[in-house]
Amino acid sequence: MKTVIGLETHLQLKSASKFFCSCSTANYRDAPPNSRVCPTCLSQPGAKPHAPNAAAVENALKIAIALNCKVAINVDVPVQRKHYIYPDLASGYQRTSKPIGVQGELAGVRIREVHVEEDPGQYDLKTGRVNFNRSGIPLVEIVTDPDIETPQQARDFLEQLSAIVEYLGAGREEAGSMRVDANLSISVDGKEGTRAEVKNINSFKGVATALAFEASRQKNLLKNNLRVVQETRHFDEDAGVTRTMRRKENAEDYRYFPDPDVPPIRITPTAVEETRAQMPELPAAKMKRFEKQFAITPQEAFAITLEKEMADAFEKHAAAHAPKLTANFYRGALKKQLNWRNLRFKGANCSGAVAELLEMLENGKITGKVAEQLLIGFLDEKLAPKTNAEAQGLLGIESSGIVEEATKSVVEENAKAVADYRAGKLEALHHLAGQVMRKTRGKADPEAVKKLLEKMLG
Repeated sequence: MKTVIGLETHLQLKSASKFFCSCSTANYRDAPPNSRVCPTCLSQPGAKPHAPNAAAVENALKIAIALNCKVAINVDVPVQRKHYIYPDLASGYQRTSKPIGVQGELAGVRIREVHVEEDPGQYDLKTGRVNFNRSGIPLVEIVTDPDIETPQQARDFLEQLSAIVEYLGAGREEAGSMRVDANLSISVDGKEGTRAEVKNINSFKGVATALAFEASRQKNLLKNNLRVVQETRHFDEDAGVTRTMRRKENAEDYRYFPDPDVPPIRITPTAVEETRAQMPELPAAKMKRFEKQFAITPQEAFAITLEKEMADAFEKHAAAHAPKLTANFYRGALKKQLNWRNLRFKGANCSGAVAELLEMLENGKITGKVAEQLLIGFLDEKLAPKTNAEAQGLLGIESSGIVEEATKSVVEENAKAVADYRAGKLEALHHLAGQVMRKTRGKADPEAVKKLLEKMLG
């Protein structure tokens, strides 16, 4: 059995107004329900749409170019009506364009097409209420070929896609601005399986969880000689499961036809050339440069460059401190503690604190374990690392003789472990090192403790 996954990723594009009207998009999530609306985005009788938002189309073009797509140049790209009935769709159809880019590639996954469309409103399944503030927000939809085989590969693809959009400054930055629909099937002996679509997954973690559950569900059905039904399923993030939502539509069910009220999108060669000329250094290029310039591993460079603010801060810190130590701290303690708190580097506002920690680490004033404790103190309580280290007496422990005294004490108190080590039981050294770390309250450098013990024990 082979899992086959294709993704449809919807990204809200950065723009001051909605796609087909002049309603503001600023802070629309926090505004009172149904306060950022007009007759056009509510599809009231007689209301006519504006021409497609130029800023939104420009940002979608940037994304298509960054994904190495073939761009539709000097052709009329029609905006279509996609018909379906749902409470969050006031008109009974969604405006969506034909592709502006095709045949792209990212992380070994083929990009089938990139097109633009309008976001529907927000329907609360629990209360039955609809908020149309989101209705008409510009979206770009990125559709992949079914090249993805595991939930983790899907998550890695989305992280890299999100990084590209961030570097371009093309998308909105609020939580929930990216949503994923995943088509998943199980092929058996090379025979294509029946696809189920999982709708509106709102986080990278949610994508991995939803796809893992759906793959397991379909495999269990097939193992028990039961049929997989073609359907649309909803991902319940709290329960970590997918549930039946409605019968899966085919393209003909949507009754696409060009919207007679909206002029087509036309992309000129000049627009493409200007966009290419203004493209920033993208994550993949920055990753390769960091590997070469700072002599760090591909894994370190990949982790650091997934977020632009983090990559920029790393480049600054690596120029001022040992690059390898800096990369190790970024990929290790920093990423770990930010991920634990579901924080991004930009939101943590920790560049200055990281510089203090790197300086103390580089000068041997603190250990890696202590640096992580001080980072936690900053992230949770905004305690300045150096001041916090001084207050807790964490500086200079290696040169103060405390480690040596603790090591001597442990050797004297653990005669059996000492004898075991000298008899060739090397694991006894780990026990002794653990006792030294306990006596120094984790302040000592574990590698220095090990070397000191080896020296004392011959």
